[in-house]
Amino acid sequence: MGFLLQTFPERAAVWAQVFAEAGEPLYCGADQVIDPADIRYLACWTPPADLGIYPNLELVISVGAGVDQMPTMPEGVRLCRTLSPGIDEMVRDWVVMATLMLYRDMPTYLSQATSGHWKAHDVPLARNGRVGIMGMGRIGRLVAKTLGGLGFNVAGFSRSGTAVEGVRIFGVDALEPFLHESDVLICLLPLTDETRGLLNAELFSKMPKGAHLVHAGRGAQLDMADLRSALDSGRLGSAMLDVTNPEPLPEDHWAWTDPRVIVSPHVAASTDHREGAEHALAVLRSSRAGAALPGLVDTTVGY
Repeated sequence: MGFLLQTFPERAAVWAQVFAEAGEPLYCGADQVIDPADIRYLACWTPPADLGIYPNLELVISVGAGVDQMPTMPEGVRLCRTLSPGIDEMVRDWVVMATLMLYRDMPTYLSQATSGHWKAHDVPLARNGRVGIMGMGRIGRLVAKTLGGLGFNVAGFSRSGTAVEGVRIFGVDALEPFLHESDVLICLLPLTDETRGLLNAELFSKMPKGAHLVHAGRGAQLDMADLRSALDSGRLGSAMLDVTNPEPLPEDHWAWTDPRVIVSPHVAASTDHREGAEHALAVLRSSRAGAALPGLVDTTVGY
């Protein structure tokens, strides 16, 4: 029951050590595989173009939290995403940083700094700020808890509408009132057919004038031209983007130099190598035991 990891050398070295400590064999790279029929498990970010080369493949594990880069799995092959406390915490940290930077008008101060212009602006209280979080999964709940602890009024939007302690939750039928109350809108949604292009002019028009966007979901959810129009009209005051459309963002793209926008190159989180390997072991052992798989993706909804 072979397990193949396809990744870069630094990650492979840590996984090899973790699997060895657990007494589990691991192929680090396809060149180590003698008989493709031996491979039952594959961990990677992007799989081979033809997964059929492994005729007995049962399970693919994305080494990151996302799976939108994955192709449709062959019949009978399950897909898992990596669940890692480190991913949750790193994204939480980036989102909280971005929220505070936008709410405290840091794009304006950074712009002023380029010309040595010393000017103070009004300082808002966190308790007067309304933050809306789109996507109330593991990371969304962690962000809500942290920002709530800082005094912000936090609301959440989720497809399921599942209750979250201390957070007002809006379901799919209540998107408009949710947006009306979002002075800072945080996107943490997975990329699905329903969320592709969701952050557009129509959505921005329902937000308070001068609101801010924190985007850490997926780049294809954002219409960059509509973002620019919303900024130019004053509908949005500023935006901080860790994901863009396209990625990577071309070096001559307007967002790099727009003083109202801060861009980071998809660095909100990176899977800790050891945590990723430990998650893969948990998936492997759960599969053997016939138990529920941690991070199993429902391919009908895309996450």
